[in-house]
Amino acid sequence: MTISDNVSEADWSVSTEVNQTAGGNGCRLRVKHGMPEGVFTHEFRHSRIFATEREAVLEGLRDGMVWLELKRAKTFHV
Repeated sequence: MTISDNVSEADWSVSTEVNQTAGGNGCRLRVKHGMPEGVFTHEFRHSRIFATEREAVLEGLRDGMVWLELKRAKTFHV
C-alpha cells in the first residue's frame, strides 16, 4: 500500500509519498515554492526507513518543511 499527504500555503507546498521497502517504509519528498525567477521544485528520498507508514509521512512532512524553510532563508543553494 502507498500513502501520501501534503501541506501547503499560498506560495509553497510539501508533499510526501510512502512506499514499502525492504525493512520498513521509505518516504519520497517533493517541495515547491515560488521565487522571483519562477517556481522552484525539488524531489528527494528521506534518508531513513521507518517502521510504520504514519511515522514516514509525519517525519517526511516535518523534514520537508524544515528543508523548505532553510532554502527560503538562503541557508543553502540548490
